[in-house]
Amino acid sequence: MVSGVPRARAHAWARARLEAAGVEDAAFDAACLMELVAGKNWRWADGELTEAQKERLEQLTEKRAQRYPLQYLAGRWPFLDFELEVGPGVLIPRADTELLCETGAELLAGKTGPQVLDLCAGSGCVGLGVKRLVPAARVTCLEKSPEAFNYLTRNAAGALPGFGPERPAVQPVAGDVFTYQSELEPESLDLVLSNPPYVTGEEMKTLEPELRFEPEMALEAEHEGLAFYEHIAPGYFAALRHGGWLAVEIGWAQGLAVRGIFEAAGYRNVAVRQDLAGKDRVVLGQKP
Repeated sequence: MVSGVPRARAHAWARARLEAAGVEDAAFDAACLMELVAGKNWRWADGELTEAQKERLEQLTEKRAQRYPLQYLAGRWPFLDFELEVGPGVLIPRADTELLCETGAELLAGKTGPQVLDLCAGSGCVGLGVKRLVPAARVTCLEKSPEAFNYLTRNAAGALPGFGPERPAVQPVAGDVFTYQSELEPESLDLVLSNPPYVTGEEMKTLEPELRFEPEMALEAEHEGLAFYEHIAPGYFAALRHGGWLAVEIGWAQGLAVRGIFEAAGYRNVAVRQDLAGKDRVVLGQKP
């Protein structure tokens, strides 16, 4: 691509390069890269790309062509009606996970100042999503990875309006989901949420190329992807108040297995909810 290229032609070049690299939605991705280079109004702006803009577009396009995640290139990504900081070391928030937030908000209906715990919080999307939908909720977000915890801390301070470093929207806590239950008071929580690792070892071998850039510890789980559910369901049962709920995101083929784990741990009213594609996505259960 030569310098001084019109914006529309630059977008067409980026799109063609990404199509050649096998990027699924090359037109959308190329438009996002153009926004990063020339601003959100690049389609209507007059003039051509500057030399610096042209070079940056080329660099970003080549990196995306190597299947580096678009979200990491952007550094921010929308979730519900807000944006989160994202980058290497943290799982990318996905639209499917919004169902877990919406389910959590529904389960908190009518409660005053509910206490919520988000396990394996990553970027904080789930905890922040519930806080956005239920402003009165007091949310703690637990994360083990130091890299992800940095994003969680920044998002807690900056993702939602009206909050900041001195008054974060949620309380980030560094800790391990497999031991943190021992630090909780019995019957102290109204809702526990988690989008834990749930990809099996075999599935890891066939994931789309972009996922190799995301943290493996946020994706893969032992016991056929069920290890975290096997611990969370019984492990956090005591911390829930009577009538409190546990809700988790699952892989599309795990609904039956996770439902069984919940029921074996003593939960009632266990249900599986589907995402917009009709695939099992959330399992929820209530402490009697």
